[in-house]
Amino acid sequence: MNESLGMADPVLAASEAALSWLRDSAWPLWLEHGVDWPRRGFHESLALDTLHSPAGFRRLRVVSRQVYVFAEAHAAGLPRAAEAVELGISFLRERAREADGGYARCFDLDGRIIDHSRDLYDHAFVLLALASASRTLPPERLRQDALALLHHLDSRFAHPRGGYAESLSSPPALPRRQNPHMHLLEAFLAAAEAFGDTIFLDRAGAMVRLFLDRLWDPASGTLPEFFDDALAPLREQGRHVIEPGHHCEWIWLLDWYRRVAARRSVAPPDALAEAGRSLLGFVDRHGVNPRLGTAYDEIWSDGSPKTLGSRLWPQTERLKAEVLRPDATSAGVARAYSALRRYLPVTPRGLWFERLDQQGMASTEPAPASSLYHLTAGILGAHRHLRRSGASR
Repeated sequence: MNESLGMADPVLAASEAALSWLRDSAWPLWLEHGVDWPRRGFHESLALDTLHSPAGFRRLRVVSRQVYVFAEAHAAGLPRAAEAVELGISFLRERAREADGGYARCFDLDGRIIDHSRDLYDHAFVLLALASASRTLPPERLRQDALALLHHLDSRFAHPRGGYAESLSSPPALPRRQNPHMHLLEAFLAAAEAFGDTIFLDRAGAMVRLFLDRLWDPASGTLPEFFDDALAPLREQGRHVIEPGHHCEWIWLLDWYRRVAARRSVAPPDALAEAGRSLLGFVDRHGVNPRLGTAYDEIWSDGSPKTLGSRLWPQTERLKAEVLRPDATSAGVARAYSALRRYLPVTPRGLWFERLDQQGMASTEPAPASSLYHLTAGILGAHRHLRRSGASR
């Protein structure tokens, strides 16, 4: 970490304020109102005015993400968070997992399956949930669940042209995306740390190699979002779609892989540092709304915006990437915190605005539960890194 990023500066205050918002407001509010305790599930969203959820369904990815959220909240000492983790794992085992070892995609409010589809992105979050819950529940059974899920992924989702298929639909879903592979890397790393099995780190390494060899575009320094069946980027008029938030998310994950691999005496690929620099450099040049300081949702690989709005989640991922940059400064990290704060002045405290338009006007749609995963990962990830870097000086 650059010496100019000291711990006795406004960055630490911003980090502590964000952590306080998460720990003292968001987690307790969602534990009380976001968990459907009587029907043993999680609400999809909460309306900003009533704290009620308008959704009449539950998604696998939200169940899995909330297990991760409340596992972190339990580790931070939030009363009853462990019960929410157990509720989520019970839902995965008793409601979502089917006889073939895969997990259904969507459920009614009583937990009955209404969509039996198998989706790669969702399965990545199931693995993350199993790894996260190991800090709260007996780990061996979770480890066996994780190994069984890995077998399901390898036997059913593996794609002959590299990586994994988007789904088990027939014909296979297109376009193929980098996004599920990114979250598989996250889940493999979490499982490697939680359970210690070499196979999870091996799979993480395979995702890193897929990124370097097939997904990342060194010529433009960008990460295309969409691909054809052979993992060739999909382009319109010679350009492809970029999401700055995913650039930032990969920067964090590549660094995480480097750290885990080093502890296991596994040499990371030489190109990791170059890839991280190129991804962040593109975000610096083109990915931020100059008026608001917020990361755009989508831009083209030629640098022009595709959509001018800014959702919440890219701001959390930008925060994690900003603290990692070799030339990090207090001013730069403070700008990332400032961008995130634009979404948080909601009453009751603990909810958020999900999106801003290009002028900074906030939407009033219900706050989606899925975004609490990003807020938890972003705020905790940045805070922990700042603490580590401050303690190491």
